Amino acid sequence: MNDQLNVTAENFAWLISNFVNDVHGVEHAIVVSSDGLLLTASRDFPEEHAEQLAAIASGLHSLALGGAKMFAKGNCEQLIVRMRHGHLFVMSISDGSCLAVLSSPSADMKIVAYQMTRLVENVAHALTPQLRSELREVIGS
Repeated sequence: MNDQLNVTAENFAWLISNFVNDVHGVEHAIVVSSDGLLLTASRDFPEEHAEQLAAIASGLHSLALGGAKMFAKGNCEQLIVRMRHGHLFVMSISDGSCLAVLSSPSADMKIVAYQMTRLVENVAHALTPQLRSELREVIGS
């Protein structure tokens, strides 16, 4: 295993956990590949819940992308699902992958969306095929 990729995967996972710690009201965050596989999850998010959220986020993201294409509305950039006890945000990263965030009902949706946009802009270039492969290995072990 390439040590440089290992460090990059650890740094990427740290960024996702740090996002959760830094943005008020954000409870959990995950990154999902274009084929629906969990790439990384924030610290303290049980793996089985992270994998379930990955499937949900991937399905919603795929439906939104298909709908946007069908109605010629351009790319789908973000989805927000408002629930009684919180929110689910799903934002495109690159190559069909996405960032999914669960927040509390007290979270300021504008701030969460803004911080997600900043995170995606800062990490999209780093989510290379090599990093995706490394993240899958880390999750699988």
